[in-house]
Amino acid sequence: MRTHIARLGAIALIFAAAPSFASSHREAPFITGQPKVDGTDLYMFRSYEAGRSGFVTILANYQPFQDPQGGPNFYMFDPNALYEIHIDNNADGVEDLTFQFKFKNTLKDAALNIGAPGATKSVKIPLINSSTISGINPASLNVRETFTVDLVRGGSRIGTRTGANAGSVTNAAGGSATLDKPVDNIGDKVFGSTTGYKTYADQHIYNVNIPGCATAGKVFVGQRKESFHIAVGKIFDLLNFNPLGPETGGNNNDLEGKNVSTLAMEIPISCLTAGADPVIAAYTTASVRQGRLINGTPASGLGNASREGGSWTQVSRIGMPLVNEVIIGLGDKDKFNASKPANDAAFLDYVTHPVLPAVIQGQFPTAPAPTKFPRNDLVAAFLTGIFGVNQSTNPARKPSEMLRLKTDTPVTAVGAQNSLGVAAGDNAGFPNGRRPADDVVDISLRVAMGALCVLTGATDTLKVGCAPADAPAGGAALTDGVRKTDANYSTVFPYLTTPLPGNFNPAPAAGSTFP
Repeated sequence: MRTHIARLGAIALIFAAAPSFASSHREAPFITGQPKVDGTDLYMFRSYEAGRSGFVTILANYQPFQDPQGGPNFYMFDPNALYEIHIDNNADGVEDLTFQFKFKNTLKDAALNIGAPGATKSVKIPLINSSTISGINPASLNVRETFTVDLVRGGSRIGTRTGANAGSVTNAAGGSATLDKPVDNIGDKVFGSTTGYKTYADQHIYNVNIPGCATAGKVFVGQRKESFHIAVGKIFDLLNFNPLGPETGGNNNDLEGKNVSTLAMEIPISCLTAGADPVIAAYTTASVRQGRLINGTPASGLGNASREGGSWTQVSRIGMPLVNEVIIGLGDKDKFNASKPANDAAFLDYVTHPVLPAVIQGQFPTAPAPTKFPRNDLVAAFLTGIFGVNQSTNPARKPSEMLRLKTDTPVTAVGAQNSLGVAAGDNAGFPNGRRPADDVVDISLRVAMGALCVLTGATDTLKVGCAPADAPAGGAALTDGVRKTDANYSTVFPYLTTPLPGNFNPAPAAGSTFP
Protein backbone atom coordinates (compact mmCIF):
# COMPACT_ATOMS: atom_id res chain seq x y z
CA MET A 1 0.00 0.00 0.00
CA ARG A 2 2.79 2.43 0.86
CA THR A 3 4.43 1.73 -2.50
CA HIS A 4 1.15 2.41 -4.28
CA ILE A 5 0.66 5.70 -2.43
CA ALA A 6 4.21 6.75 -3.25
CA ARG A 7 3.57 6.03 -6.91
CA LEU A 8 0.39 8.08 -6.84
CA GLY A 9 2.34 10.93 -5.29
CA ALA A 10 4.91 10.74 -8.02
CA ILE A 11 2.26 10.72 -10.67
CA ALA A 12 0.56 13.69 -9.11
CA LEU A 13 3.68 15.73 -9.24
CA ILE A 14 4.01 15.33 -12.95
CA PHE A 15 0.61 16.55 -13.82
CA ALA A 16 1.66 20.12 -13.24
CA ALA A 17 4.91 19.96 -15.08
CA ALA A 18 3.45 21.17 -18.29
CA PRO A 19 1.27 23.73 -16.56
CA SER A 20 2.87 26.70 -14.97
CA PHE A 21 3.96 28.77 -12.08
CA ALA A 22 1.06 31.13 -12.04
CA SER A 23 -2.49 31.08 -13.04
CA SER A 24 -3.29 32.50 -16.43
CA HIS A 25 -3.05 36.24 -15.74
CA ARG A 26 -2.32 38.37 -18.83
CA GLU A 27 -0.66 35.36 -20.43
CA ALA A 28 -0.97 36.19 -24.14
CA PRO A 29 -0.37 39.39 -26.15
CA PHE A 30 -3.93 39.85 -27.44
CA ILE A 31 -5.69 39.11 -24.16
CA THR A 32 -3.77 41.85 -22.32
CA GLY A 33 -6.00 44.32 -24.15
CA GLN A 34 -9.17 42.36 -23.30
CA PRO A 35 -9.13 42.09 -19.46
CA LYS A 36 -12.87 41.44 -19.13
CA VAL A 37 -12.50 38.15 -20.99
CA ASP A 38 -9.09 37.16 -19.59
CA GLY A 39 -9.55 33.80 -17.86
CA THR A 40 -7.16 33.34 -14.95
CA ASP A 41 -7.91 30.07 -13.14
CA LEU A 42 -10.09 27.00 -13.25
CA TYR A 43 -10.86 24.95 -10.14
CA MET A 44 -12.81 21.70 -10.10
CA PHE A 45 -13.22 19.44 -7.10
CA ARG A 46 -15.67 17.23 -5.30
CA SER A 47 -17.52 19.54 -2.90
CA TYR A 48 -16.20 19.32 0.66
CA GLU A 49 -18.92 21.39 2.29
CA ALA A 50 -20.69 19.19 4.85
CA GLY A 51 -23.43 17.12 3.21
CA ARG A 52 -22.45 18.10 -0.37
CA SER A 53 -20.02 15.33 -1.37
CA GLY A 54 -22.41 14.22 -4.10
CA PHE A 55 -21.63 17.41 -6.02
CA VAL A 56 -18.75 18.83 -8.04
CA THR A 57 -17.81 22.48 -7.63
CA ILE A 58 -16.42 24.33 -10.66
CA LEU A 59 -14.95 27.82 -10.32
CA ALA A 60 -13.85 29.83 -13.37
CA ASN A 61 -12.04 33.08 -12.58
CA TYR A 62 -11.78 36.05 -14.94
CA GLN A 63 -10.46 39.65 -14.96
CA PRO A 64 -7.05 39.47 -13.26
CA PHE A 65 -5.18 41.95 -11.06
CA GLN A 66 -8.27 43.78 -9.81
CA ASP A 67 -7.41 46.61 -7.44
CA PRO A 68 -10.18 46.82 -4.82
CA GLN A 69 -10.28 50.60 -5.30
CA GLY A 70 -11.04 50.30 -9.05
CA GLY A 71 -14.13 52.49 -9.24
CA PRO A 72 -16.31 54.09 -10.31
CA ASN A 73 -17.18 51.36 -12.82
CA PHE A 74 -15.42 48.51 -11.02
CA TYR A 75 -15.25 45.12 -12.77
CA MET A 76 -18.41 44.12 -14.61
CA PHE A 77 -18.45 41.11 -16.92
CA ASP A 78 -18.64 41.97 -20.60
CA PRO A 79 -22.23 41.91 -21.94
CA ASN A 80 -20.80 41.52 -25.46
CA ALA A 81 -18.91 38.33 -24.55
CA LEU A 82 -19.78 34.68 -24.09
CA TYR A 83 -18.26 32.90 -21.09
CA GLU A 84 -18.35 29.09 -21.09
CA ILE A 85 -17.50 26.11 -18.91
CA HIS A 86 -17.03 22.93 -20.95
CA ILE A 87 -17.18 19.34 -19.71
CA ASP A 88 -15.82 16.29 -21.57
CA ASN A 89 -17.17 13.12 -19.93
CA ASN A 90 -16.06 10.46 -22.42
CA ALA A 91 -12.40 11.42 -23.00
CA ASP A 92 -12.73 12.16 -26.72
CA GLY A 93 -11.30 15.66 -26.33
CA VAL A 94 -14.60 17.32 -27.26
CA GLU A 95 -17.07 18.97 -24.87
CA ASP A 96 -20.22 17.01 -24.06
CA LEU A 97 -21.77 19.64 -21.78
CA THR A 98 -21.30 23.40 -21.99
CA PHE A 99 -22.65 25.97 -19.56
CA GLN A 100 -22.90 29.33 -21.34
CA PHE A 101 -22.97 32.55 -19.31
CA LYS A 102 -24.28 35.78 -20.87
CA PHE A 103 -24.54 39.14 -19.14
CA LYS A 104 -26.73 42.23 -19.36
CA ASN A 105 -26.07 45.58 -17.70
CA THR A 106 -29.06 47.87 -17.25
CA LEU A 107 -28.52 51.54 -16.43
CA LYS A 108 -31.19 53.06 -14.16
CA ASP A 109 -30.00 56.61 -14.87
CA ALA A 110 -30.28 57.72 -11.24
CA ALA A 111 -30.32 61.49 -10.95
CA LEU A 112 -30.36 64.19 -8.31
CA ASN A 113 -32.19 67.50 -8.38
CA ILE A 114 -29.50 70.17 -8.35
CA GLY A 115 -29.96 73.95 -8.08
CA ALA A 116 -31.82 76.65 -6.23
CA PRO A 117 -35.38 75.94 -5.07
CA GLY A 118 -37.78 76.31 -7.94
CA ALA A 119 -34.99 76.17 -10.51
CA THR A 120 -33.49 72.74 -10.05
CA LYS A 121 -32.22 70.49 -12.77
CA SER A 122 -32.24 66.70 -12.75
CA VAL A 123 -28.61 65.67 -13.19
CA LYS A 124 -27.43 62.10 -13.64
CA ILE A 125 -25.08 60.78 -10.97
CA PRO A 126 -21.56 59.68 -12.03
CA LEU A 127 -21.45 56.66 -9.73
CA ILE A 128 -22.58 53.04 -9.84
CA ASN A 129 -24.58 53.59 -6.65
CA SER A 130 -26.44 56.51 -5.12
CA SER A 131 -26.42 55.40 -1.49
CA THR A 132 -25.86 52.33 0.68
CA ILE A 133 -26.64 48.92 -0.80
CA SER A 134 -28.48 45.90 0.58
CA GLY A 135 -30.64 43.16 -0.91
CA ILE A 136 -30.99 42.08 -4.52
CA ASN A 137 -31.30 44.94 -7.04
CA PRO A 138 -31.94 47.80 -4.60
CA ALA A 139 -33.06 51.20 -5.85
CA SER A 140 -29.71 52.66 -4.78
CA LEU A 141 -27.86 50.53 -7.35
CA ASN A 142 -27.49 52.57 -10.51
CA VAL A 143 -26.46 49.66 -12.76
CA ARG A 144 -28.19 46.31 -12.49
CA GLU A 145 -26.03 43.38 -13.63
CA THR A 146 -27.93 40.24 -14.60
CA PHE A 147 -26.94 37.00 -16.28
CA THR A 148 -28.33 33.81 -17.77
CA VAL A 149 -26.85 30.31 -17.91
CA ASP A 150 -27.74 27.95 -20.74
CA LEU A 151 -26.82 24.28 -20.97
CA VAL A 152 -25.80 22.96 -24.38
CA ARG A 153 -25.40 19.20 -24.84
CA GLY A 154 -22.90 18.17 -27.50
CA GLY A 155 -20.62 20.62 -29.29
CA SER A 156 -20.91 24.11 -27.84
CA ARG A 157 -21.76 25.63 -31.25
CA ILE A 158 -23.64 22.72 -32.82
CA GLY A 159 -25.14 20.86 -29.88
CA THR A 160 -28.69 20.59 -28.53
CA ARG A 161 -29.88 23.84 -26.97
CA THR A 162 -33.56 23.16 -26.25
CA GLY A 163 -35.72 20.39 -24.88
CA ALA A 164 -35.93 18.46 -21.62
CA ASN A 165 -32.16 17.97 -21.32
CA ALA A 166 -30.91 21.34 -22.55
CA GLY A 167 -31.82 24.97 -22.33
CA SER A 168 -31.86 27.55 -19.55
CA VAL A 169 -30.71 26.98 -16.01
CA THR A 170 -33.45 28.48 -13.83
CA ASN A 171 -33.84 29.75 -10.29
CA ALA A 172 -35.37 26.98 -8.20
CA ALA A 173 -37.31 29.69 -6.37
CA GLY A 174 -39.73 31.04 -8.96
CA GLY A 175 -38.30 29.58 -12.16
CA SER A 176 -36.69 32.70 -13.61
CA ALA A 177 -33.83 32.25 -16.04
CA THR A 178 -32.50 35.74 -15.23
CA LEU A 179 -30.26 35.96 -12.17
CA ASP A 180 -28.69 38.98 -10.49
CA LYS A 181 -24.97 39.46 -9.98
CA PRO A 182 -23.93 41.41 -6.86
CA VAL A 183 -22.10 44.64 -7.48
CA ASP A 184 -18.42 44.53 -6.53
CA ASN A 185 -17.26 45.33 -2.99
CA ILE A 186 -17.25 49.12 -3.25
CA GLY A 187 -16.42 49.58 0.44
CA ASP A 188 -17.49 48.93 4.02
CA LYS A 189 -19.56 52.12 4.33
CA VAL A 190 -21.63 51.25 1.27
CA PHE A 191 -22.54 47.86 2.73
CA GLY A 192 -23.00 48.99 6.32
CA SER A 193 -20.10 47.19 8.02
CA THR A 194 -17.02 45.06 7.44
CA THR A 195 -19.28 42.00 7.17
CA GLY A 196 -22.06 43.69 5.25
CA TYR A 197 -20.77 42.74 1.81
CA LYS A 198 -20.69 39.04 2.66
CA THR A 199 -24.31 39.17 3.77
CA TYR A 200 -25.24 41.03 0.60
CA ALA A 201 -23.29 38.76 -1.78
CA ASP A 202 -24.56 35.54 -0.17
CA GLN A 203 -28.09 36.51 -1.18
CA HIS A 204 -26.92 35.98 -4.78
CA ILE A 205 -26.14 32.28 -4.28
CA TYR A 206 -28.95 30.57 -6.15
CA ASN A 207 -30.34 27.06 -5.97
CA VAL A 208 -30.98 26.26 -9.61
CA ASN A 209 -32.71 23.69 -11.76
CA ILE A 210 -30.44 22.29 -14.48
CA PRO A 211 -32.09 20.84 -17.61
CA GLY A 212 -31.99 17.05 -17.57
CA CYS A 213 -30.82 16.93 -13.96
CA ALA A 214 -33.17 15.65 -11.25
CA THR A 215 -31.30 17.30 -8.38
CA ALA A 216 -30.90 21.06 -8.02
CA GLY A 217 -27.45 22.63 -8.17
CA LYS A 218 -26.09 26.03 -7.20
CA VAL A 219 -24.84 29.09 -9.08
CA PHE A 220 -22.99 32.20 -7.95
CA VAL A 221 -21.43 34.88 -10.12
CA GLY A 222 -19.54 37.75 -8.55
CA GLN A 223 -16.35 39.26 -7.23
CA ARG A 224 -14.12 37.25 -4.90
CA LYS A 225 -10.76 37.78 -3.25
CA GLU A 226 -8.04 36.58 -5.63
CA SER A 227 -7.61 32.89 -4.87
CA PHE A 228 -4.31 32.18 -6.58
CA HIS A 229 -1.10 32.55 -4.59
CA ILE A 230 2.39 33.02 -6.00
CA ALA A 231 5.56 35.11 -5.80
CA VAL A 232 4.85 36.16 -9.37
CA GLY A 233 7.15 39.16 -9.50
CA LYS A 234 10.21 37.21 -8.41
CA ILE A 235 9.37 34.31 -10.70
CA PHE A 236 9.34 36.51 -13.78
CA ASP A 237 12.50 38.21 -12.52
CA LEU A 238 14.41 35.09 -13.62
CA LEU A 239 13.42 33.12 -10.51
CA ASN A 240 14.86 35.74 -8.18
CA PHE A 241 14.48 33.72 -4.97
CA ASN A 242 15.94 30.71 -3.17
CA PRO A 243 14.00 27.72 -4.60
CA LEU A 244 15.05 25.60 -1.62
CA GLY A 245 13.91 28.15 0.96
CA PRO A 246 10.99 27.81 3.39
CA GLU A 247 7.74 26.69 1.79
CA THR A 248 5.69 29.16 3.85
CA GLY A 249 6.56 32.80 4.41
CA GLY A 250 9.66 32.78 2.25
CA ASN A 251 8.17 35.34 -0.14
CA ASN A 252 5.14 37.60 -0.36
CA ASN A 253 2.07 36.47 -2.24
CA ASP A 254 1.98 39.17 -4.91
CA LEU A 255 -1.75 38.62 -5.55
CA GLU A 256 -2.80 38.97 -1.91
CA GLY A 257 -4.15 42.50 -2.35
CA LYS A 258 -6.16 41.73 -5.50
CA ASN A 259 -9.69 40.60 -6.35
CA VAL A 260 -11.05 38.52 -9.22
CA SER A 261 -14.43 37.78 -10.86
CA THR A 262 -15.82 34.26 -10.49
CA LEU A 263 -18.31 32.03 -12.28
CA ALA A 264 -19.21 29.36 -9.74
CA MET A 265 -21.37 26.27 -10.17
CA GLU A 266 -22.09 23.29 -7.95
CA ILE A 267 -23.51 20.40 -9.98
CA PRO A 268 -24.58 16.89 -8.97
CA ILE A 269 -21.95 14.33 -9.97
CA SER A 270 -24.61 12.21 -11.65
CA CYS A 271 -25.39 15.11 -14.00
CA LEU A 272 -21.79 15.38 -15.20
CA THR A 273 -20.52 11.82 -15.65
CA ALA A 274 -21.38 9.43 -18.49
CA GLY A 275 -21.99 5.74 -17.90
CA ALA A 276 -19.67 3.97 -15.49
CA ASP A 277 -16.67 6.24 -16.10
CA PRO A 278 -16.20 8.52 -13.06
CA VAL A 279 -13.68 10.83 -14.76
CA ILE A 280 -14.64 14.20 -16.19
CA ALA A 281 -12.44 16.85 -17.79
CA ALA A 282 -13.10 20.59 -17.95
CA TYR A 283 -11.90 23.84 -19.42
CA THR A 284 -13.32 27.36 -19.56
CA THR A 285 -13.33 29.79 -22.48
CA ALA A 286 -14.39 33.32 -23.29
CA SER A 287 -15.43 34.45 -26.76
CA VAL A 288 -16.23 37.79 -28.36
CA ARG A 289 -17.93 38.71 -31.61
CA GLN A 290 -15.64 38.59 -34.61
CA GLY A 291 -16.24 42.21 -35.60
CA ARG A 292 -16.30 45.47 -33.65
CA LEU A 293 -17.14 48.93 -34.95
CA ILE A 294 -16.32 51.92 -32.73
CA ASN A 295 -19.04 54.55 -32.59
CA GLY A 296 -17.53 58.03 -32.70
CA THR A 297 -20.73 59.65 -31.48
CA PRO A 298 -22.28 57.22 -29.01
CA ALA A 299 -25.74 57.89 -27.64
CA SER A 300 -26.30 58.20 -23.91
CA GLY A 301 -26.51 54.95 -22.00
CA LEU A 302 -24.46 51.79 -21.64
CA GLY A 303 -23.03 49.75 -24.50
CA ASN A 304 -23.38 52.41 -27.19
CA ALA A 305 -19.69 53.14 -27.76
CA SER A 306 -19.28 50.17 -30.10
CA ARG A 307 -21.23 47.67 -32.14
CA GLU A 308 -20.31 43.99 -32.23
CA GLY A 309 -21.26 41.43 -34.83
CA GLY A 310 -20.27 38.19 -36.53
CA SER A 311 -19.65 34.74 -35.11
CA TRP A 312 -18.42 34.04 -31.60
CA THR A 313 -14.62 33.88 -31.63
CA GLN A 314 -12.72 32.29 -28.76
CA VAL A 315 -10.00 34.50 -27.24
CA SER A 316 -9.30 32.87 -23.87
CA ARG A 317 -8.89 29.26 -22.74
CA ILE A 318 -8.00 27.82 -19.33
CA GLY A 319 -7.80 24.20 -18.25
CA MET A 320 -4.74 23.27 -16.26
CA PRO A 321 -3.07 26.12 -14.40
CA LEU A 322 -1.01 27.99 -16.53
CA VAL A 323 -0.12 26.16 -19.60
CA ASN A 324 -0.14 29.27 -21.72
CA GLU A 325 1.76 31.57 -19.38
CA VAL A 326 5.11 29.80 -19.12
CA ILE A 327 4.90 26.75 -21.40
CA ILE A 328 3.56 27.91 -24.77
CA GLY A 329 5.97 29.98 -26.87
CA LEU A 330 5.28 33.70 -27.13
CA GLY A 331 4.33 33.56 -30.81
CA ASP A 332 1.79 30.77 -30.19
CA LYS A 333 0.06 32.17 -27.11
CA ASP A 334 -2.82 33.83 -28.97
CA LYS A 335 -3.13 30.69 -31.10
CA PHE A 336 -3.41 28.51 -28.01
CA ASN A 337 -6.07 30.77 -26.49
CA ALA A 338 -8.16 30.33 -29.63
CA SER A 339 -7.65 26.56 -29.86
CA LYS A 340 -9.70 23.52 -28.82
CA PRO A 341 -8.37 20.63 -26.70
CA ALA A 342 -9.04 18.16 -29.50
CA ASN A 343 -6.37 19.95 -31.56
CA ASP A 344 -3.65 20.05 -28.93
CA ALA A 345 -1.27 17.96 -31.00
CA ALA A 346 -0.28 21.28 -32.59
CA PHE A 347 1.39 22.25 -29.31
CA LEU A 348 2.96 18.89 -28.45
CA ASP A 349 6.58 20.06 -28.74
CA TYR A 350 6.07 22.45 -25.83
CA VAL A 351 5.30 19.42 -23.64
CA THR A 352 7.79 16.89 -24.99
CA HIS A 353 10.62 19.45 -25.05
CA PRO A 354 9.67 21.98 -22.33
CA VAL A 355 11.63 25.19 -21.88
CA LEU A 356 10.96 25.61 -18.16
CA PRO A 357 13.51 23.04 -16.92
CA ALA A 358 16.22 24.64 -19.04
CA VAL A 359 15.37 28.06 -17.56
CA ILE A 360 15.64 26.65 -14.04
CA GLN A 361 18.98 25.03 -14.86
CA GLY A 362 20.23 28.28 -16.39
CA GLN A 363 19.53 30.18 -13.18
CA PHE A 364 20.58 27.38 -10.83
CA PRO A 365 23.35 25.32 -12.49
CA THR A 366 23.40 22.89 -9.56
CA ALA A 367 19.87 21.82 -10.58
CA PRO A 368 20.36 20.08 -13.95
CA ALA A 369 17.29 19.64 -16.13
CA PRO A 370 16.02 16.17 -17.07
CA THR A 371 18.02 14.68 -19.92
CA LYS A 372 15.71 12.22 -21.67
CA PHE A 373 13.57 13.40 -24.57
CA PRO A 374 10.82 13.37 -25.54
CA ARG A 375 9.32 13.93 -22.07
CA ASN A 376 6.80 11.15 -22.38
CA ASP A 377 6.21 11.33 -18.64
CA LEU A 378 4.75 14.80 -19.07
CA VAL A 379 2.72 13.79 -22.09
CA ALA A 380 1.08 10.94 -20.21
CA ALA A 381 0.15 13.06 -17.22
CA PHE A 382 -0.66 16.29 -18.99
CA LEU A 383 -2.73 15.06 -21.90
CA THR A 384 -4.37 11.78 -20.90
CA GLY A 385 -4.77 11.80 -17.14
CA ILE A 386 -2.94 9.54 -14.71
CA PHE A 387 -3.83 5.89 -14.22
CA GLY A 388 -5.45 5.38 -10.83
CA VAL A 389 -5.69 9.11 -10.22
CA ASN A 390 -7.71 10.84 -12.94
CA GLN A 391 -7.43 8.83 -16.15
CA SER A 392 -10.61 7.94 -18.02
CA THR A 393 -11.52 4.28 -18.45
CA ASN A 394 -12.15 4.92 -22.16
CA PRO A 395 -9.37 2.98 -23.97
CA ALA A 396 -9.72 5.31 -26.98
CA ARG A 397 -9.16 8.48 -24.95
CA LYS A 398 -7.80 11.36 -27.01
CA PRO A 399 -4.82 13.31 -25.66
CA SER A 400 -6.02 16.81 -24.81
CA GLU A 401 -5.18 19.48 -22.25
CA MET A 402 -7.93 19.85 -19.66
CA LEU A 403 -8.34 19.74 -15.88
CA ARG A 404 -9.40 16.19 -14.97
CA LEU A 405 -11.27 14.90 -11.92
CA LYS A 406 -12.05 11.37 -10.80
CA THR A 407 -15.38 12.08 -9.18
CA ASP A 408 -15.57 8.96 -7.01
CA THR A 409 -12.42 9.78 -5.06
CA PRO A 410 -13.48 10.38 -1.43
CA VAL A 411 -13.49 13.98 -0.23
CA THR A 412 -10.75 15.11 2.14
CA ALA A 413 -12.31 17.09 4.96
CA VAL A 414 -11.35 20.65 5.80
CA GLY A 415 -8.41 20.64 8.18
CA ALA A 416 -7.02 17.44 6.70
CA GLN A 417 -6.33 18.71 3.18
CA ASN A 418 -2.72 18.84 2.06
CA SER A 419 -1.71 21.67 -0.26
CA LEU A 420 0.55 19.31 -2.24
CA GLY A 421 -2.46 17.15 -3.10
CA VAL A 422 -1.89 13.64 -4.41
CA ALA A 423 1.87 14.08 -4.07
CA ALA A 424 1.39 14.17 -0.28
CA GLY A 425 -1.15 11.34 -0.13
CA ASP A 426 -4.25 13.56 -0.44
CA ASN A 427 -5.86 11.97 -3.47
CA ALA A 428 -8.75 14.47 -3.52
CA GLY A 429 -6.35 17.27 -4.48
CA PHE A 430 -4.35 18.38 -7.48
CA PRO A 431 -3.84 16.99 -10.04
CA ASN A 432 -7.06 15.08 -9.37
CA GLY A 433 -9.00 18.25 -10.01
CA ARG A 434 -7.86 21.38 -8.23
CA ARG A 435 -8.97 22.93 -4.95
CA PRO A 436 -8.32 26.58 -4.02
CA ALA A 437 -5.50 25.79 -1.58
CA ASP A 438 -3.65 23.30 -3.78
CA ASP A 439 -0.11 24.63 -4.31
CA VAL A 440 0.23 24.11 -8.04
CA VAL A 441 3.29 26.36 -8.17
CA ASP A 442 5.48 24.19 -5.95
CA ILE A 443 4.22 21.02 -7.59
CA SER A 444 4.98 22.45 -11.02
CA LEU A 445 8.52 23.43 -10.08
CA ARG A 446 9.28 19.95 -8.76
CA VAL A 447 7.68 18.05 -11.59
CA ALA A 448 9.34 20.17 -14.23
CA MET A 449 12.67 18.99 -12.89
CA GLY A 450 11.70 15.32 -13.16
CA ALA A 451 10.21 14.28 -9.84
CA LEU A 452 8.23 11.57 -11.59
CA CYS A 453 11.37 10.07 -13.12
CA VAL A 454 12.89 9.78 -9.65
CA LEU A 455 9.83 8.19 -8.10
CA THR A 456 9.21 5.71 -10.90
CA GLY A 457 12.51 3.97 -10.11
CA ALA A 458 15.05 2.21 -12.28
CA THR A 459 12.49 -0.33 -13.49
CA ASP A 460 10.01 2.37 -14.52
CA THR A 461 7.14 1.04 -12.43
CA LEU A 462 5.01 4.03 -13.40
CA LYS A 463 5.51 3.38 -17.13
CA VAL A 464 6.52 6.96 -17.84
CA GLY A 465 9.55 6.23 -19.98
CA CYS A 466 12.26 7.65 -17.74
CA ALA A 467 14.39 6.71 -14.74
CA PRO A 468 16.09 8.47 -11.79
CA ALA A 469 19.30 8.90 -13.78
CA ASP A 470 17.36 11.00 -16.29
CA ALA A 471 16.43 13.62 -13.65
CA PRO A 472 19.41 14.63 -11.48
CA ALA A 473 17.37 17.30 -9.65
CA GLY A 474 14.10 15.37 -9.61
CA GLY A 475 14.15 14.91 -5.86
CA ALA A 476 14.60 18.58 -4.92
CA ALA A 477 11.81 20.15 -2.82
CA LEU A 478 11.55 23.31 -4.91
CA THR A 479 9.24 26.11 -3.76
CA ASP A 480 8.41 29.76 -4.43
CA GLY A 481 8.01 30.32 -0.69
CA VAL A 482 4.26 31.04 -0.82
CA ARG A 483 1.83 28.53 0.69
CA LYS A 484 -1.81 28.61 1.70
CA THR A 485 -4.04 26.00 3.31
CA ASP A 486 -7.75 25.26 3.32
CA ALA A 487 -8.01 27.54 6.38
CA ASN A 488 -7.46 30.51 4.03
CA TYR A 489 -10.71 29.78 2.17
CA SER A 490 -14.36 29.30 2.96
CA THR A 491 -15.69 25.86 3.85
CA VAL A 492 -18.92 26.33 1.89
CA PHE A 493 -19.90 27.16 -1.68
CA PRO A 494 -18.55 29.16 -3.48
CA TYR A 495 -15.44 28.54 -1.31
CA LEU A 496 -13.52 31.61 -2.47
CA THR A 497 -13.58 34.35 0.14
CA THR A 498 -15.22 37.78 0.32
CA PRO A 499 -13.45 40.29 -1.94
CA LEU A 500 -11.34 43.05 -0.47
CA PRO A 501 -13.33 46.30 -0.07
CA GLY A 502 -12.63 49.47 -1.99
CA ASN A 503 -11.46 51.16 1.21
CA PHE A 504 -8.85 48.42 1.72
CA ASN A 505 -5.45 49.76 2.78
CA PRO A 506 -2.66 47.23 2.19
CA ALA A 507 0.21 47.30 4.64
CA PRO A 508 1.74 43.81 4.81
CA ALA A 509 4.96 42.95 6.54
CA ALA A 510 7.60 41.02 4.60
CA GLY A 511 6.61 37.40 4.13
CA SER A 512 3.10 37.98 5.44
CA THR A 513 -0.37 37.85 3.94
CA PHE A 514 -3.24 40.23 4.43
CA PRO A 515 -6.02 39.31 6.82
